Amino acid sequence: MKKNKKHFSIFELKKLWYHIQNRRRTQLFLLIFLMLFVSLTEIISISAVLPFLAALTNPEMLYDIAFIQPILLKMGFTNSDQLPLPMTIVFIIAVVFAGLMRIVLLWTQTHFAYAIGADISIRVYRSALYSPYIEQVSTNSSEFISGISHKTHLVVTQVIMPSLLIISSTMILLAIFMTVIFIQPHAALTILFSIGCIYGFVSFLSKKKLLEHSEKINHKSNLLIKALQEGFGGIRDVLIDGTQEVFCKIFRDSDLPLRKAQAEISIVGQSPRFIVEALGVTILAIFAFYLSVRDGGIEKVIPILGVFVLAAQRLLPIFHQIYQSWTSIIGCSALLKEILFYLDKGLPKYLSQPLSGEIEFKNHIELRNVNFYYDANRESILEDFSCKIKKGERVGLIGATGSGKSTLVDIILGLLAPRAGGMYVDNKIILERNYRSWQKHISHVPQNIFLADTTISENIAFGVPTTDIDYKLVHECARKAQIAETIDSWPFKYNTIVGERGIRLSGGQKQRIGIARALYKKTDIIIFDEATSALDDKTELKVINSIFNLDENITILIIAHRLSTLKKCTQVIELVGGRVLQSGTYKEIVGKT
Repeated sequence: MKKNKKHFSIFELKKLWYHIQNRRRTQLFLLIFLMLFVSLTEIISISAVLPFLAALTNPEMLYDIAFIQPILLKMGFTNSDQLPLPMTIVFIIAVVFAGLMRIVLLWTQTHFAYAIGADISIRVYRSALYSPYIEQVSTNSSEFISGISHKTHLVVTQVIMPSLLIISSTMILLAIFMTVIFIQPHAALTILFSIGCIYGFVSFLSKKKLLEHSEKINHKSNLLIKALQEGFGGIRDVLIDGTQEVFCKIFRDSDLPLRKAQAEISIVGQSPRFIVEALGVTILAIFAFYLSVRDGGIEKVIPILGVFVLAAQRLLPIFHQIYQSWTSIIGCSALLKEILFYLDKGLPKYLSQPLSGEIEFKNHIELRNVNFYYDANRESILEDFSCKIKKGERVGLIGATGSGKSTLVDIILGLLAPRAGGMYVDNKIILERNYRSWQKHISHVPQNIFLADTTISENIAFGVPTTDIDYKLVHECARKAQIAETIDSWPFKYNTIVGERGIRLSGGQKQRIGIARALYKKTDIIIFDEATSALDDKTELKVINSIFNLDENITILIIAHRLSTLKKCTQVIELVGGRVLQSGTYKEIVGKT
């Protein structure tokens, strides 16, 4: 993962905009129209204060207002005594309607923000799943999990929602400000300037600290997920060794700084509110005194003062909401940059390119002078490796740990690309653009079988929707993998739940389910990567016999830890230091050792 620079600008939000779907953009424009309508209701509700208070204190004043008098006369109000009740009703209706519309806006904004969040989550998840295998093995899975689950949620609540609140709050703020500036421009400008200066000054002082806390939250979030994964992932060893407190300390060392950083951001977001509230009340008090002295009595200025009081009651929370939304966005900027990293990366190019044609495997697989290394500064794992595997052959691979067997298998699987040389199928080179076509021919049985916490049937037909599972084929594959008899002895048979990562099954049972899974795919190449290592000798012999008795058109590649496992192989290749030390039949290899 690339390190993020400690700065934030509007360009990050602009980049996020490019990743929003077109239909969401259309919805956003409709949402903006709703914001404008809500702003209009605020103008009406605040404007309604003036005639309401005037009707209560000095009704005759309403007939002196040029734009109100014709309306009153047209509605039949010729006597000032008739005004208090209707003005009260109008004011109540305006205020209640404005409040209801703000609830509608809040509901719409929230659902819209979380809908965008759902879009982002699936795109980040898809980007992570489609990441090249070499990137997958070099990145801790906690980073992927934290990004998909925790960080996308924070981007919704701390970036998208606040951004929408800033837009809507700014519109409402401008609407209220235009209303009061029409009534008393000098006082309105004084209030706006004073409050704006306070929030602007605090924003300037706090931005650097907020960015530091943002980086800390981003880093510690990854470590927190990592601590949880490792603690529960190795729970058997943790319980046996009594190392619970060690993992609790690792968790605490990540969680406590994370919470402190979140608390600091919250404090910075909340603190100016109390200063601004005191300042607002002070300005209103001075303004009330000024009006009463200038106009010769408080009674005449109560309507205007009422407008300002109501406007201030609305303005102060809106100012604070805009500022708090800003601190939230800055405090989440590092997380946003990491999410943008995945969104910008997108999907592999080959997905958007036309298919280069199906790969046909009729004759042979050939690796020609293949070289591979993970890092240019590290030693090569494979050096000028060459071999040829004919269709239908049973090929065995042996070699000490670190000899390059697993890397070779990953190249054949299309998970890794050779740094030099290439792999050819019937003389057609395998590249990124045709990896998927090639991988359709292959099933893989690894040493460590991953099992989902579902039924036996679903694990054998792994990745197939339950409605599409061929249960007859599931049973047949289980029989060939020498586990059907065991499954039939369980109370729920093929509906047995295996537990998280197959914890309720033995190592041998998991491996046999892995073999059944490979057979279910009905491919013409099956690679067994020490797939029988957890089996006892008797079961291994049965499974190996089943493997070698498969259709003669199926090509089998076996990595084994025991040379005796490869007795029936037509070709055995021994690797040392990423090169072929020797190759031949089982008898030829045994004769040379």
